[in-house]
Amino acid sequence: MRLTSLTDFALRLLMYVAQNPDRLCTISEVAQAQRISQTHLMKVTHQLALQGWLTTVRGKGGGIRLAHAPEDIRIGAVVRSMEPSLALVECFLADSNSCLLAGNCRLTGVLDGALKAFLTHLDQFTLADLLPGLPHLHAPAEQSIAAFMHKAKKEESQG
Repeated sequence: MRLTSLTDFALRLLMYVAQNPDRLCTISEVAQAQRISQTHLMKVTHQLALQGWLTTVRGKGGGIRLAHAPEDIRIGAVVRSMEPSLALVECFLADSNSCLLAGNCRLTGVLDGALKAFLTHLDQFTLADLLPGLPHLHAPAEQSIAAFMHKAKKEESQG
């Protein structure tokens, strides 16, 4: 699985803005600091504002700031809100699935478990956990992806 560039840019933008809580940040400032195109950042900023993660202030002296405290922004929620589709394979798409193995394949369940484990792992972290120099407000127990996969497989067999 690979996240889109927009999700990557969104997380980087949120981290930058979170590190500057005492002022409004500008898109050009973030673009320069993160070496991201301003055009892409404008699109990301618009999406993050629509999703309620950022507050934007227009006009001279305007800019962007977090709409919530960093410890209230879950990374998994941001990823879900930014990714256009989390369908790992065609059979996840009910409306356009033309896979010949649909209904006779266990791969769907395995990949679904992996996706759930991935998102569950991201849900354990907040934006505050990603900020350098700050104490971790939520330090999740260290668990490997193998442990998540084992749990997902166990839940699948029970369900």
